[in-house]
Amino acid sequence: MIHESIVTTVRGYGQQFWRDLLSIYYANTPIWRWLKSGALLFLGFGLWAGGSAVHSVTDWRPVLYVMAYGFLLIVWGPFTHMVLVPLTVRLRRNASTAVGRTFSRNSGKINLTIFALCVISLATLAPGVMLLEFSPSTGTGAQSVSGDLVCDGGEQTVSCEIVDPQGIDHVVVLSGGEQLKRVDGSPFTFTVDRSNLKESPTGQELVVEYRDENGQLRQRLIRSF
Repeated sequence: MIHESIVTTVRGYGQQFWRDLLSIYYANTPIWRWLKSGALLFLGFGLWAGGSAVHSVTDWRPVLYVMAYGFLLIVWGPFTHMVLVPLTVRLRRNASTAVGRTFSRNSGKINLTIFALCVISLATLAPGVMLLEFSPSTGTGAQSVSGDLVCDGGEQTVSCEIVDPQGIDHVVVLSGGEQLKRVDGSPFTFTVDRSNLKESPTGQELVVEYRDENGQLRQRLIRSF
């Protein structure tokens, strides 16, 4: 008896929470539209930028899904609450066709399904426009590090050089978390076999790390071929 009462109470709270969530989702006054759109815009940008920072340092693949979610949410959130929800509310009141009534009843499910499929596709393809590179710093007062990484991808090998290096003691070359080469002293030029490069969503991946005399990472660059 007590168990059934607890289950009923929990179910009641869950149903009430779902009703409250739907009431917020379908709130259609101008202030609610702007509040929801702005909140989702900032959430999307935060997830995208934060996921990009983590991915650039760890190269952890699941983070791509967080990045894709945030990247899409920047546009999808405002579109949903500025365009789709008002259209749904209007159709629920005035729809005169079977198609309009069906869409108005299922627009939320359709929207979430398409959004989920787009997130999965975007995370799998990982286009360059979604990926950002962050350069970890060793702390304040450290010598600035710079240098343009220029690579030429051939059929069998990839040849790279660092143009105008500043503040770099040595360079470490990796792929898939495995170190391929270490280059000490300028000129920083190296060649790696393409067979040693690991596959990534954007192609064969090459990671080049600029390090100081203590072996501390100063900048990390990622190239795909």
